Amino acid sequence: MPGTQDSVVDTVMPRQSCPATIVVVDDDAEVRVVVAEFLEDFGYNVLQADGAAAAMRLLEQSPRTSLMISDIRMPDMSGLELADIVTSRYPKLKVILISGYFVAQQVNRPFLRKPFRMNDLRTAVEQQLNVG
Repeated sequence: MPGTQDSVVDTVMPRQSCPATIVVVDDDAEVRVVVAEFLEDFGYNVLQADGAAAAMRLLEQSPRTSLMISDIRMPDMSGLELADIVTSRYPKLKVILISGYFVAQQVNRPFLRKPFRMNDLRTAVEQQLNVG
């Protein structure tokens, strides 16, 4: 986001049916908001961060977060690096990586290429949250 750095947008809408909390990390506000709203519509609690530092602060504040969905290409730190750091701190945290760019290295985590279908996102989220 131009003009802001590491700002945190907190969008929490708890529902009884699916209490899982998901952090959506993307420096593209439009993508981040669309993904967050879609997940909220399915009953998830959603926290939004526009970069890695903001995501790490959110996870410190909400350590029971179940899943992080992160863009790979971000200005402050790649989603790959972020995923490695947060899963070492929070071993139960599941991660889905997203990107609209060619990823030159092997991605050993669930990955969705932008633009993706929302049904593909929903399936990936459900698979990660159902994995013990």
